[in-house]
Parts: sequence; C-alpha cells; structure tokens
Amino acid sequence: MKTNTNTGLLIIRLTTGLCMLIYGLTKLKNGVGFIEQMLAAEGLPTFFASGVYVGELIAPLAIMLGFRTRIAALVMAFNCLVALLIAQSHLIFSLNPFGGWAVELLVIYTFIPLALFFTGGGTYALSSKNRWD
Repeated sequence: MKTNTNTGLLIIRLTTGLCMLIYGLTKLKNGVGFIEQMLAAEGLPTFFASGVYVGELIAPLAIMLGFRTRIAALVMAFNCLVALLIAQSHLIFSLNPFGGWAVELLVIYTFIPLALFFTGGGTYALSSKNRWD
C-alpha cells in the first residue's frame, strides 16, 4: 500500500489544532481567572495565565494552517505540559470513571504536538520551506 505521509500530517495538524482551539476559544470567552488562581496558589506570577492564549489559540491556528508548525507545536506541547503539572498533577496516577488514564487528553495534547515538532507540518501547509515549518 502506498503511504501518503503529508496527508497524514495534515489530518493530524487539523485534528489536534481544532480540538485545542476549542479550549482556547472557551478561555477567550470566559477568561483565565481560574488559571490565575492556580498559578497564585503555586506562588507563580498570575500574568503567566495570558500565555494560555498563545498556547491554545495562536499555536493551534498556526498548526492547522501549517505556518511555522514546529515552533507552534513546541509552544502547544509546553502549554499542555504546564497545564498537566499545575492543574492535574494530582491525577497522574489515577484512572477516570471509565478505566482510562485520568490525564490522557493532556498527555495526547502534549505528545502529538511534540511529534509534529520532529516531523514538521508536511507539504500541505501554508509554509513548508522554513526550518520551523
């Protein structure tokens, strides 16, 4: 069977980017006050919460469009890793009510962009010639 890596990368980019973008749109609508509270509880500056907009709006859009996919994927992976450590670290050794890993979505949203960092966005992208594509 003939493989089409670029089509696969496009599907991965669109799916991952769209799913994360929905989280970002929700935060754009409702604000990031709860994230500020979590950061303050950890002794971190609350202005870091505004980074969520970069990690959940700008980076997913760039990934979906295939513009500087590698750097956008790294930003999104970092955003999700921080969310895992700050908001859900207490669930790392837990299962959800259905028997799945309690943090599986954040792990998926961390490692798929990390894979895109290593592969790049493929040829079906807005930009594919830059080293960060």
